[in-house]
Amino acid sequence: MLYFNEKTKEIKETHGGYSNVGVPIRDTFVQLGDGMNFQRGILYEPEEPGEKAKIAVVIMHADADYSTWNICGELARRGYRTLGSCVSDRASILDKKLLDVKRCVEFLRAYPGVEKIVLMGHSGGATVMSAYQRIAENGIASVKGDDMLIRCSLSEELPKADGFMSLDSNWGNGSMTLFSIDPAIIDDQNGVKTNPEYDYFTEESGYAGNDTCYTKEFREKYFKAQAKRNNEIVKKALERLRAIESGQGDYIDDEPFNIAGANQIHPCNRLFPQDVHLFSHTKEAYDLLHADGSITHEIVHTIRNSSVKHSPSGIFGLGAAAGTVRNYLTEHAVMAKEDYMLFEDGASGIDWDHTYNCTPGNVKHLSVPLLVMGMTGSYEYLAAEEIYKGAASADKSIAFVEGATHNFNANREVEAFPGQFGDTEKVLFDHVDKWLSAPGRFF
Repeated sequence: MLYFNEKTKEIKETHGGYSNVGVPIRDTFVQLGDGMNFQRGILYEPEEPGEKAKIAVVIMHADADYSTWNICGELARRGYRTLGSCVSDRASILDKKLLDVKRCVEFLRAYPGVEKIVLMGHSGGATVMSAYQRIAENGIASVKGDDMLIRCSLSEELPKADGFMSLDSNWGNGSMTLFSIDPAIIDDQNGVKTNPEYDYFTEESGYAGNDTCYTKEFREKYFKAQAKRNNEIVKKALERLRAIESGQGDYIDDEPFNIAGANQIHPCNRLFPQDVHLFSHTKEAYDLLHADGSITHEIVHTIRNSSVKHSPSGIFGLGAAAGTVRNYLTEHAVMAKEDYMLFEDGASGIDWDHTYNCTPGNVKHLSVPLLVMGMTGSYEYLAAEEIYKGAASADKSIAFVEGATHNFNANREVEAFPGQFGDTEKVLFDHVDKWLSAPGRFF
């Protein structure tokens, strides 16, 4: 795999990614479904399958195409079968994306030689995968109750997987939307008119470029306003859903729902990307994997650098949540409580228990073996602790990879010396291999 350093314009070869190390593999294009439900994938498997090939890993994301991502080939090189795929429609509601996972699981259940299936969720992919397994284990009725923010629309049960891996999951797509709400927006349909009181790029707020440390007063004011606007947006979406279901909507099934300053993608995350004091360390000690193969047990700190980018709320294609009422409610809606706040060691005041779009809430309902891993070069790494501590699985493991970014490669920009963090991808994939093949876990 080649690593390109944008600053130095140097191209260096690493031994991570889809490497040539390991057993010979083949990859096969797979078409799942047909017509409007067409879904593509690539099956990776050893040319001469061994014992490990009895385990197949499904690798998917809520939005992106993961069919050619490096983890697919890397796990195959280590002896497993992997199916990298994508959702059939990234703009669809979460419920339909769960059916895309179902197709993958059913395909592998029928594939010769496969005996166990493990779901892998990275970033927002963990939302889809954890929601799937939650429903598969507990039945559709478990997410159709009146206590749910929105009741799941599925009518067919989902076949269970045998394990779940959460690799640098975010806090759930609902939580990330909450974290991204811009409280400075005055009008939901206008991303330009803003209240300067919530401008987080001022000296008064504590902003200082790479040395940003927001004041306690500003953080409290900001997060309170963020929670208030988030809850108002969710209530607005629920009102539109009631109108649709009562025949008073603009359409009979769904309707457009565009909100300025509410997109949950990375550039829209607020305060903690700029202030590295937020989401900076775990509460408790965990295993930290190092480049030299050593493992230390310690409070795990982030090594990420600060993001100094300005808010994109005024850009429709980037800053706005552009979708539908049902898409927003199923995939992005979560309620903030009175004590909502972000800290150095986590978050509080998020109602994960009444929605199925947040991984920390979903894992409370899982029983299968669980592997949780965080990458310390990413601010999303801290979600790993919340997911691990809340998981109901009796067999659950957690570890962090020193210096790895959200996409698993080493964060070269913050190394004290060239190569400090080594081949973080190899460290990660070797640990996943060790977990998958542990005697007694799946066989």
